[in-house]
Amino acid sequence: MIGRIEAFIRKLRRGLSRSEWLARLLRLPRSAGPATEPGLVLIQIDGLAHSQLSHGLKQGGMPFLQRLIKRERYRLHPQYAGIPSTTAAVQAELFYGIKAAVPGFNFMERASGKLVRMFEPEITALVESKLEKYGAEPLLKGGSAYVDNYTGGAAEAHFCPNALGWGPSLRESSPLVFVLLIISNAHSFVRTAALLVLETMLALVDCIRGLIDGHDLIAELKFVPTRVVIAILLRELAVIGVKIDIARGLPIIHLNFLGYDEQAHRRGPSSEFAHWTLKGIDDAIARIWRAAQRSAHRHYDVWIYSDHGQQYALPYHQVHGRSLAEAVAELCTRQLNEPVTVQSNGPWGIQLHRVQFLGGKKIQRLLPVRNNSQAEVESPQLTVAALGPVAMIYRNGELASKTRAELARDLVEDAGIPLVLIKDAPNRARAWTEAGEFMLPEDSIQILGADHPFLEEASQDLIKLCHHPEAGEFIACGWRADGPAYTFAIEHGAHGGISPEETTAFALLPNDAPLPLPTRQRGYLRTADLRQAALHLLGRTESRMAQVRQWQGSVGEVLRIMTYNVHSCIGMDGQPSPERIARVIACHRPDVVALQELDVGRARTGGIDQVRRIAASLEMNFHFHPARYIGEGRYGNAVLSRLPMRLIKAAALPRLSKRPELESRGALWVEIEFNGMEIQVINTHLGLSPRERQMQVQALLGAAWLQHPSCRSPAVLCGDFNARPSSAICRQLRQRLQDAQLELSRYRPRSTFFGRFPTARLDYIFIDSGIEVLNVEVPRAELSRLASDHLPLIVEMRIPARTHLSRSDRVNTPESAGLAKGNG
Repeated sequence: MIGRIEAFIRKLRRGLSRSEWLARLLRLPRSAGPATEPGLVLIQIDGLAHSQLSHGLKQGGMPFLQRLIKRERYRLHPQYAGIPSTTAAVQAELFYGIKAAVPGFNFMERASGKLVRMFEPEITALVESKLEKYGAEPLLKGGSAYVDNYTGGAAEAHFCPNALGWGPSLRESSPLVFVLLIISNAHSFVRTAALLVLETMLALVDCIRGLIDGHDLIAELKFVPTRVVIAILLRELAVIGVKIDIARGLPIIHLNFLGYDEQAHRRGPSSEFAHWTLKGIDDAIARIWRAAQRSAHRHYDVWIYSDHGQQYALPYHQVHGRSLAEAVAELCTRQLNEPVTVQSNGPWGIQLHRVQFLGGKKIQRLLPVRNNSQAEVESPQLTVAALGPVAMIYRNGELASKTRAELARDLVEDAGIPLVLIKDAPNRARAWTEAGEFMLPEDSIQILGADHPFLEEASQDLIKLCHHPEAGEFIACGWRADGPAYTFAIEHGAHGGISPEETTAFALLPNDAPLPLPTRQRGYLRTADLRQAALHLLGRTESRMAQVRQWQGSVGEVLRIMTYNVHSCIGMDGQPSPERIARVIACHRPDVVALQELDVGRARTGGIDQVRRIAASLEMNFHFHPARYIGEGRYGNAVLSRLPMRLIKAAALPRLSKRPELESRGALWVEIEFNGMEIQVINTHLGLSPRERQMQVQALLGAAWLQHPSCRSPAVLCGDFNARPSSAICRQLRQRLQDAQLELSRYRPRSTFFGRFPTARLDYIFIDSGIEVLNVEVPRAELSRLASDHLPLIVEMRIPARTHLSRSDRVNTPESAGLAKGNG
């Protein structure tokens, strides 16, 4: 009854949802798939290094992300961004599977000889057309993209260089729809307006501070609209759009938050103003996550990651009194004994330009797009593309090998550039630093430092960068392992280079995310791993089997046992989903799982063999005992495990002969081999009548079950007992066994029923006296509260090594061998 009320409330909430109404008003298409299909929302926090996120979490600046880690079983992974550490390169790897698709954020397109930046529509369209031609399947196919470099194959893209503004749906709507849109989202628009006013005031305060510190007035004034437009307006519009897409059930949605990256470029990655933007991003993620949990059209995962980090850097021209282009021109003139014509970027950073391009024609009229070339130069002899800590230096015409080496050395010694590289033989590169000349990959430690977290992979990527067809003949890097870092733009936070801060991004993922096996061996992710996991989650890998959730089992004497009444896998939203139950189990990584109320072949839950579906998803063996036969279907209990397991007994429990209307009940006894021991595990689900439960407990404590000669210690009895701790049967059971929730010191036993608002303790794990309880969990994450009307109970226990196998040839019996082959 309570479950039906909960489902009605959720349905009513969806009916009143602003996102649902907006989707209807704009006549946007909806997902045609079943409501149990997986969906994925990928949220990118642009430019946020793993270390800066960790600092923000520790300081309490991102409370919702902290909640995801502590309560929702999310795990923080370090992620290697690759070289170049830029959004354009990382998103190409994520969306199309191609690493280092571009040599940097700013480079010279050799076909035209023009300097290009990877937020300009023409160049991003050109690069993406090549990605579509040579890359793998677009990740965002059928979904949507917000504030990205590329569309990623998305059916709908917004605020991307190739898809400016909100999109055709809003532009083609009638004035009435537009008015209704504003009315229905009045709260969001008022919120956005208030935030815009607040952020403008903060931006002006920051501007005054910048002037006091000696910064340029014009540059500071231009930074005000950047803060406001990107940190607030663009963020809020994108969040509204993502929530609409969730309400429609799009299969995959990708959103990029630019606010932190913009602030970090200007003030530095650890500055207060950069971290201030993380508070707003954290709140925006919370709103998206809640919308995803309420979706009636898909089971959404929400993954949060960053594309790269930022390194605090000093502007090169401020330190050396001239720009990099001027330094290069002077050296080349001296080297070649003739004047050298140079085209280059000016020293400006990327602030304001992304606002201009992403904002569409109206913003561009308000803030004209400036050509960053210092001068229009016809047939330049040198081109310098420098918009960050990595500069590409192009030479029109070949240089002799000796001349190239001498110029590279002079760039280090005379121009003060920390590192200069040129390509050498295939899979090799030459490098110069203050310490001398080196060769990659042999001398990677001298270039990157012995403590670089991705030493081998970064060395290989650096070599590939030197050989990139669009890279310059010389690559100048502003970072060094033992000194201050330089950037070739006016900024204090830089990325695109090779430093640990720039290359160490992060991925915040649910504990059961289907990551490839090599990531667990490496200890960190690469963007390609994130792509592979996303495709697997969405069922777009070659083998479209049920989602496999992988983990390592317990080690030593510690065993984790879960008991879980899954309510026929029907959640609090009224939707049956064995996959959701599998996710709850996988998030908590038990070694043994005792499940009650499973349907096998029953029409009410789609005729699915629920236990086989869950076991296959978890890669576990199982045994199933049907307590009831209903037509062609069955209903009962199961035990699942990856440990060696054999069935001892599966039988019905006593019933009241005068109450034939009561459900038949049963128990399932398996023997688990763990750490050289045989552990007896009995799973049961008792009746609703007190007299019936009394009979059933007496049977379980008797000679047929716990007192049977084969039921040697250690033994575990678990399941749904439909009784409170103070009941007669619980008191009787505690005379023979220990209630695990009462054995942990300074622990308050927790209720497991009703799932959304648990008020009763009906699920138990009873253990032998020799077993030590180490930890007890009753998860109250959103997924756990949604998946069933009960919460799972997990007990982590230490079992002393005292009961050893009596025969060395003890193996799995035929009925329990193999993946997801059960007795039933």
